Amino acid sequence: MPDIPWITPTAPAPDAEVYVMASRFETETLFGAIKFFLKSPGIIRQIRTAPGAHGVALRARIGSRTFLTLSAWQDRDALYRFAGSEPHRTSSRAAAAYMRESAFTFWSAKASDLPLTWDEAERRLAERKPSH
Repeated sequence: MPDIPWITPTAPAPDAEVYVMASRFETETLFGAIKFFLKSPGIIRQIRTAPGAHGVALRARIGSRTFLTLSAWQDRDALYRFAGSEPHRTSSRAAAAYMRESAFTFWSAKASDLPLTWDEAERRLAERKPSH
């Protein structure tokens, strides 16, 4: 399955610092993976108009039921406003029913480092501290 490459809804100031989130989702079933993937275009469209969104990409591996997201935001509040708005809020709550595992990691980066790489996202997800 092809990736959705990095999209820049609103370019940050060149000297700005951005708030970054990487996530990994694994669904319980192939049907769950298909449902997750079919919701993705709507969420990407939402990010394209979300205030404070500076970048987003999706890596979809439907066969292995695994998805990675990578996004950059003006600040943490911009990310949280997006996460709590529709359709993301309802979609994420519905996805919890067919999710096997979810992982998130956050960090700050220089705007000049955008677009971020999948290698960086995967390294940071692998190094993240488990939550309790």
